[in-house]
Amino acid sequence: METKAQTTAQTTATIATANAHRYLGQFCKHFAHKLPVEHTETNTTGQVTFPIGTVTLDATETTLRLSLATATPDQLPTLQDVTARHLLRFAFREDIAVSWHAE
Repeated sequence: METKAQTTAQTTATIATANAHRYLGQFCKHFAHKLPVEHTETNTTGQVTFPIGTVTLDATETTLRLSLATATPDQLPTLQDVTARHLLRFAFREDIAVSWHAE
């Protein structure tokens, strides 16, 4: 899975959770009906391509890593917001936080 070639802004968040595979699958399936989505059957990796950028997800047994890339820095906050809001909705049974770190 590749991110867009011309990105100028990138950020990541790593979330500790035993449900990383589940959340990755939910996130990808949620957007699959309206956006280009790729993900493995085992929900270990996924990618959602939004009009403003790309969200790449990687799941292990204990963490979910979110990597965001946009063409311009001013698009990054919007993609961060959409990603975090949806993830928090899927993880409503857990007390998780999404903390973004610039790359």
